[in-house]
Amino acid sequence: MSDTSLEPIVPDWPAPSNVRALATTRAGGVSREGWASLNLARGGGDDPEHVAENRRRFRGLLPGEPGWMWQVHGDQVARREALETEGAPVKADAVWCRTPGLPCTVMTADCLPVLFCDRAGTQVAAAHAGWRGLAGGVIEATIEAMPAPPAGLMAWIGPGIGVNAYEVGPDFESEFRRRLPWLETGFVTIGGNVHADLEAIARAILARAGVESVHGGGFCTHTDADRFFSYRRNPISGRMATTVWLSR
Repeated sequence: MSDTSLEPIVPDWPAPSNVRALATTRAGGVSREGWASLNLARGGGDDPEHVAENRRRFRGLLPGEPGWMWQVHGDQVARREALETEGAPVKADAVWCRTPGLPCTVMTADCLPVLFCDRAGTQVAAAHAGWRGLAGGVIEATIEAMPAPPAGLMAWIGPGIGVNAYEVGPDFESEFRRRLPWLETGFVTIGGNVHADLEAIARAILARAGVESVHGGGFCTHTDADRFFSYRRNPISGRMATTVWLSR
């Protein structure tokens, strides 16, 4: 039975009816202080018993185990079915699946979660896309892992840090543009300072890869403190989960 105190976001996208997805907020858990209240990450200083209870509540929203990964800000894509047999978390920042009932899940605070499905409703995927992942190709790697033409995919961009809150240095922009020399968007000047727009960058990457149906966005984890964790706002911070699956 699901816990009604949780307040997940349900993506508004034209996915097939058998594709289910949600993104948790910080509401509905038992953690305290900077981790309050639905922190789903282990190892960040939170009470392990609190995290275990939060994960139990999150699990109640899903048809199967979340399939946690060891996220390292890279471009590795895991096959969700393989996560069921691994004894330790797999190092990966994206996961895809064709088996009903197995959620594809990523954890974030300020990084973007990006969900995918195909128009036929036969496969889903989730990617953890912070600036390193975006610059390093995690979105492209996820699309390449899915056996479908990019034009047959759709994507949903979940809660991440917004451009107004994401001030960066000039070296950051230079490094990003060195890695993605074709990029013509993603950085703006606000009050004389450079800001990065992760959502705009993600949309540009998706478009370049051939994904035409892109939805979601418009969130800011940093400014919306009531709903979201933000590592940049508070280094003592929890993590949210964004997940997608095929219904049975």
